[in-house]
Amino acid sequence: MAENILETARRKAGLTQLELSLRAATSRPTLSAYESGRKSPTLDTAERILRVAGFALALDRVPEFRKVRTGRGRPFYVADSLWRLPLEDSLAKVQLPLSVNWSDPGRNFNLSERRQRSRCYEIVLREGMPRDIATYVDGALLVDLWDDLVLPRELRREWSLTLTAALST
Repeated sequence: MAENILETARRKAGLTQLELSLRAATSRPTLSAYESGRKSPTLDTAERILRVAGFALALDRVPEFRKVRTGRGRPFYVADSLWRLPLEDSLAKVQLPLSVNWSDPGRNFNLSERRQRSRCYEIVLREGMPRDIATYVDGALLVDLWDDLVLPRELRREWSLTLTAALST
């Protein structure tokens, strides 16, 4: 895992292995070994390399989802906490899978536009599986849109508990 993180950070920073190794006070062969997975850096070393590339390690909570059945028998999923997506994902142009957006297949949503993001979130929260929700919904943007979303009463009630808990911490 560290090898993917280090190589991704280096590439996003536009650095060669030599440039990054010089900045991080490590050898190029050692950095290459970290990136290829032949060698594992200590946490301190990984943090140092990431820092000089302009990145930092972060600890993010991974939400767990529970299945909620409605009076109509149609289930939906609710997370126990909110999460953040990378900025480029939270504001991306997306096309939802057919299993989620079966009523308007092939439609594109520009998540950087509030109205389209709202419609996308409504669909994903109603129709999505946990993986879909975690892929397309950003916790902070969900909070921002919450009062404007058109959602079934049961879904809104269950998700409100998650939002309330997230905002009270």
